[in-house]
Amino acid sequence: MSNTIEKLYESGQSIWCDNISRAMIESGKLERWIELGVVGVTSNPTIFMKAVTGGTDYDERFSRLLAEGRDEMDIYEGLVLPDIADAADILRPVYDRTNAVDGYVSLEVNPRLAYDTEGTIAEARRLYKELHRPNILIKVPATNEGIPVIETLIGDGISVNATLIFSLAMHEKVMKAYVNGLRRREAIGGDLSVVISVASFFVSRVDTFVDKLLSEKHPPRADIEDLLGTAAIANAKLAYARFEQFFDPDGEFGALAAKGAHVQRPVWASTGTKNPDYPATKYVDGLIGPRTVNTLPPKTIDATLHEGSTQVTLNDDVAGAHAVFEQLERLGIHIDAVTEKLLTDGVELFAKSFDELLADLAQKQEKLLAAG
Repeated sequence: MSNTIEKLYESGQSIWCDNISRAMIESGKLERWIELGVVGVTSNPTIFMKAVTGGTDYDERFSRLLAEGRDEMDIYEGLVLPDIADAADILRPVYDRTNAVDGYVSLEVNPRLAYDTEGTIAEARRLYKELHRPNILIKVPATNEGIPVIETLIGDGISVNATLIFSLAMHEKVMKAYVNGLRRREAIGGDLSVVISVASFFVSRVDTFVDKLLSEKHPPRADIEDLLGTAAIANAKLAYARFEQFFDPDGEFGALAAKGAHVQRPVWASTGTKNPDYPATKYVDGLIGPRTVNTLPPKTIDATLHEGSTQVTLNDDVAGAHAVFEQLERLGIHIDAVTEKLLTDGVELFAKSFDELLADLAQKQEKLLAAG
């Protein structure tokens, strides 16, 4: 009998795990999740910061890298890249079985390059070459500077996870950049079937921010209460509607699809429930639909297995999703301003986590050198 995750996969939605660590790999936990139906893994600087600084799992490797005379950046990559490579190898059978649709591991470029087009391109090419595995997704922040990066990398044949998408306008740019990249690859005779892209649309942070604004700007009343916890899923539903239109096989994308091109699936990211008043599977149950991915933290994977729904919901009440933003606008909450702020904060949060990890490595380095 199929579990919830397997049933979601049967309906067209892939579940990826929003976590990676050495312990997860060595304990066999990743293999167990794959057995339960998980078909991919994502990472980000915050995840790695918590993994590396949260225990002793990396100490032996750190000491070895330090003895080799590596600096902080080399040590960081010496800790992180083996995790990415090992997870990709574990997921390779999934990649092969799904014909390059699933089985990926995502690695983010240095978040300090989020506003540096050429720097991001160079970093992405280097990391992809070093990892040398087809089931690696290079994560590129969806800033204005990141849009030409997506197009260039796809043209190169490097698969991309466009991340930190909050707004419908930026999602539109990301989809166009992917298609432009495919056309560049087509022009040089490249195989379109072996390069993919996904668009990571962040969810729960939208509710956290909008709910805070509603509470601060307006006294408690029925219409305000009804709007709490509605903006994130409404935003995702509108993004999904545009995705379906953009990648309609009978539309312009059909010619590329006929040559093996994959659609750029939306990935629902930041789907752990941050508000304890909301159900643990709020951002799973409300975001079910074919040709999508939901990347879940471990706690949400467990909750989904035990209490998740499998009913397709993304196409439900799209008119109501529009109405949510019309109501918010009347209350003085402008979604464009919200998503712009969330993107800026998201880039800075990942950069801060990256800096904290490098600082922790430098501190460990000083202690070991002093002791030695």
